[in-house]
Amino acid sequence: MRVLTYNLLAYGQADGARRAEVVRAELARLRPDVVALQEVTRADGFDQAVDLLGDEVVIVDHPGADDGGVGACLASRWPVGAVHTLDLHLVPDAVGLPWAAAVAAEVDGPLGPVLVVHHKPNWQLDAEHVREAQAVATARFVQELTAGRPELPVVLIGDFDAGPEAASIRFLTGRQSLAGIGVRYEDAWAAVHPGEPGDTFSPRNPLVTAGEMALERGRRIDHVMVRSGPHGPALDVADCRLVLDEPVGGVWASDHFGVLADLVRPPHPPGTWA
Repeated sequence: MRVLTYNLLAYGQADGARRAEVVRAELARLRPDVVALQEVTRADGFDQAVDLLGDEVVIVDHPGADDGGVGACLASRWPVGAVHTLDLHLVPDAVGLPWAAAVAAEVDGPLGPVLVVHHKPNWQLDAEHVREAQAVATARFVQELTAGRPELPVVLIGDFDAGPEAASIRFLTGRQSLAGIGVRYEDAWAAVHPGEPGDTFSPRNPLVTAGEMALERGRRIDHVMVRSGPHGPALDVADCRLVLDEPVGGVWASDHFGVLADLVRPPHPPGTWA
């Protein structure tokens, strides 16, 4: 199962048409099965998700978008079953992002059913307390959706706007509890590249330094994670890498780099002996 998360940078910014050409060609080459897109434009007369991925995908939108139709969506080349949505405007400070939400879709392909959850919390640098509440809410949301189905693999994916050292990510990866609960999701990048920074929002990208965060120092804020049970995750990470992280013909595709992960069934389920 090949999954990708990618923040496109809104089409109306920084010569979106030229950037889209680069993204379209790379997505055709990579052929991800499931894609989480942020800052994607889906408006009357222009559907960027279909433009980039083709009309053979099933698209599940996040609730909410700005006045120009910019929001987030989950796209799957596999059949999609039940879809559930959690609004993440949970606390008074959860403002400024119309599509803050977690959208869970059960996709069914060669690995069998997999619950894919596109998590999009608030972005502001000084809003980690908001992201903590949103991470806890999404974790509880997943627990409710999978009650009675502990064997169902869960993939958590998106632009989390927080790096590995942040409390929200520490909570999700099982390194601390929040609100009296604990969970553990395997960080696909860390599984393949332990100790490597893997920044996805980096000042070496001129679209970052030209944008609203001109003093950005570099962070790994886009993530692919697999839920773990007591003995480990239900899916193994065969590969994880950054994509669209270099200019093509002088064009940087976005101010974010994408994260692509290949997930497979483990040799035997965690919690059992081979």
